[in-house]
Amino acid sequence: MNYKALGLLMAAPLVCAVSAFAHHSLAATYLDKEVKLEGKILDLLLRNPHSYLQIEAPDENGVMQRWSLEWRSSGQLGQAGIKRDTLKVGDEVTITMNPSRTVGDHRGALKTLHRKSDGFGWGTNPGETIE
Repeated sequence: MNYKALGLLMAAPLVCAVSAFAHHSLAATYLDKEVKLEGKILDLLLRNPHSYLQIEAPDENGVMQRWSLEWRSSGQLGQAGIKRDTLKVGDEVTITMNPSRTVGDHRGALKTLHRKSDGFGWGTNPGETIE
């Protein structure tokens, strides 16, 4: 067996370990606590492995903040009916999320979404609303 082949064979597990390590755990990043926000959509980034929804909503002190909400992959959202034109900038939404473990960080893992204008919802059972 030549040394190049042996080196490649030994390096393969390391490459796999690095890519697995790069994907973070939601439980390690976000609290097991649910927070509700009401705000307006600023941006929607559909991509893999996670999409992001940016909204402007008040924090616990009433100060308007830009919130970055981590969402499912674009493929998973597409299967659930979320396309690039489903949500638009300026749509008023009510969301629930698990907030970041980092204090003062305006990030979260999106749990549910409800658009006020027409009742569109994601993450809830059919007919269920966010109060």
